[in-house]
Amino acid sequence: MNTPSSEVLSRRTVLSGVLFGCGIAASMIDLFIFHLALQWHHFYDLSTSEVALTADGFFHAFGWFITVWGLFLLADVRRRAQVHWARWSGAVLTGVGFFQLFDGVVFHKLLGIHQIRYGVNLFVYDLTWIGSAVVLLIIGLLILRRTRPAQVPA
Repeated sequence: MNTPSSEVLSRRTVLSGVLFGCGIAASMIDLFIFHLALQWHHFYDLSTSEVALTADGFFHAFGWFITVWGLFLLADVRRRAQVHWARWSGAVLTGVGFFQLFDGVVFHKLLGIHQIRYGVNLFVYDLTWIGSAVVLLIIGLLILRRTRPAQVPA
């Protein structure tokens, strides 16, 4: 059996963490908290309630798909080598921050398919959502930079 290089395993570890982080942000944070528990918005709020709930279902399926994909990649890395958990955790934070930033900028602001909440001044909500996304993304990227494997000169 051909064992991938440590560089390939490091990239798979990062991809696994980013996918897992994006999936957790989509399924746990956004869907469960904002769509279901608080009922502040749906994934697609520009139509009927039935369409909004259907869109939430597809969004939920997508979120869990990428979460499980990330876990399968993690299992593959773990099967082949010891997982660098600090690096994986940095990748998870990067994924959460990336998803939240993408959601806040693209879905909320550019496409306008939903807002965080309706009937309120959005500035504070947007500042909190996008600001926390940037903070998580920066922390995750800093951890990834700090934990990157040493480069061996050719």
